[in-house]
Amino acid sequence: MPTTEPDAAAPSGRRLAHPSTEEIRLEGVLHALADPVRLTIVRELADGHADMACIAFDLPVSKSTTTHHFKVLREAGVIRQHYEGTSRMSRLREDDLGTRFPGLLTAVLEAARRSVAPSV
Repeated sequence: MPTTEPDAAAPSGRRLAHPSTEEIRLEGVLHALADPVRLTIVRELADGHADMACIAFDLPVSKSTTTHHFKVLREAGVIRQHYEGTSRMSRLREDDLGTRFPGLLTAVLEAARRSVAPSV
């Protein structure tokens, strides 16, 4: 069961549950990364956007579906989210994923980048 880690900046009731590094499961990470929309989110976070508001992503789905995708990523341990004012900010958990599954995120992101790169 995911733990709720304290977030000093979050007002009461605005804390989000995140699995600890040890609780991150390979099946959950692979499931989360298998969806093209979620993979797009992870690619954008990996491409230099340390903290990004959920509304900053240009995704081809409704707001409620976008919320679902972020929840799947968070509960799988792929991203960490926190509130800054009224915005929910997301950050890729690169270090935690690298600790649990060395090389996995790098390999998945490289494969994803190749799949969208134009053929020459």
